[in-house]
Amino acid sequence: MTDDNKMIQVRNFVGGAWTTPSSAGQPVENPATGEQFGEVRFSDEADVDEAVTAAKEAFESWRQTPIEERLQPLFRYKQLLEEHQDEIARGLVREHGKALSEARGEIRRGIENVEVACGAPTMMQAGHLQHAAPDIDETAVRKPLGVFAAITPFNFPAMIPLWFLPYAVATGNTFVLKPSERNPFTPTKLVELAHEAGFPEGVVSLVHGDKTAVEALCSHDDVEGISFVGSTPIARHVYETAASHGKRVQAQGGAKNHVIVSATADLETAVEGTVGSAFANTGQRCLANPVAVVEDGIYDEFAERLVERASEVVVGSGLDEETEMGPLTTRAHRENIIDAIDAGADSEATLLLDGREADVPGDGHFLGPTIFGDVSPDSSLARDELFGPVLALVRVSDFDEALSVVNASEFGNAASLFTTSGGEAQRFRNEAEPGNLGVNVGTAAPMAFFHFGGSNASFFGDLHAQGDDAVRFYTDETIYIERWPDT
Repeated sequence: MTDDNKMIQVRNFVGGAWTTPSSAGQPVENPATGEQFGEVRFSDEADVDEAVTAAKEAFESWRQTPIEERLQPLFRYKQLLEEHQDEIARGLVREHGKALSEARGEIRRGIENVEVACGAPTMMQAGHLQHAAPDIDETAVRKPLGVFAAITPFNFPAMIPLWFLPYAVATGNTFVLKPSERNPFTPTKLVELAHEAGFPEGVVSLVHGDKTAVEALCSHDDVEGISFVGSTPIARHVYETAASHGKRVQAQGGAKNHVIVSATADLETAVEGTVGSAFANTGQRCLANPVAVVEDGIYDEFAERLVERASEVVVGSGLDEETEMGPLTTRAHRENIIDAIDAGADSEATLLLDGREADVPGDGHFLGPTIFGDVSPDSSLARDELFGPVLALVRVSDFDEALSVVNASEFGNAASLFTTSGGEAQRFRNEAEPGNLGVNVGTAAPMAFFHFGGSNASFFGDLHAQGDDAVRFYTDETIYIERWPDT
């Protein structure tokens, strides 16, 4: 990063050297001000091939490096991320817009994955059985596979690359990162610190770009696997394209998550959890709950309290410590959300809080919290992913109906339940279908030592990000069967 008045350009990092992508790209702007402060150029197929080739060449020696030695730069990487946490957070806010507190929390969650990946010596152990048969012992060994690539989104430019990078390199693979072109500077800083931590040339590479780079990675013969996070249509395309080229794929898609507010719920806890889930990160996260399914007996009181609390959310520049909700990332995205609010206001739903009226000085892409009441569960407001600060309230008669609304969604990323009933919580655990479930928590975000769940149209693949699933994704098990008869 450089001073605020200088237009800056991100670069690729290939084989231990910084290079300039070949093709023209696009400007990078501060969504809180509309100011264009940088530029990202796009990699073509030759740029991608250069990065993959460097990673393939580095793999042969990296895979043979003893695991305790592979972890030493990862330990240093964790230390560097912590030392630069505030710098990274402020740069992240500048190019993304989220509140500074959210940026710090995002980086912390990313560092947690580095910490878990440092436990690779234990997680790589697969198993051994003596006397599996007469005079036969069997041993399972996890082996790295080669070059892996990750294609990561705009909404968490620090955390999501760290879902993948630490596990890939700790298990002995080499890694190529292709981040979102919307906010490329934060991922560039992550790779800069990885280089400083001492990873050998070619072990960690970075390419910037658009769909050309994505297609090149998904079809490259020397890429063993692809990790992706983004919208469902693109996740499906990445999964199908990469899998058709024989690659392992984990593709996290979109979501339309629900929070159930039971008639037994503590309403103060439910209101705080729902507001935090729906409006944090300006609703731009796949674990947000933009639909609240509320039992009729407490619906009116919950809605009144919810609107009152959401009206108090402080909207403004993310660098202001008091800000709770920053701008949307682009002007075009803000206009799309406004179009959805306009359409909702023309429907049978009731507009309880209008975010279009948010008054924030400057030319940023701001929009306040928006709440619709009495939304039909079959409407666009309740079913389509908006990825913005819009919350739909669905009134249901009882807990059974609430569960049916959750399970009717085409997505399956997350759901939460607010209740004081152990029986309801048990039924929710057993019957709700999304892959991440929370009880009396607004956002069901798993810690790094658990995998990140997801099902239906929210995930394509078999093995998820984080934890043991990540180790299994980045390795293959070889089974040794040995006979040593007693002669």
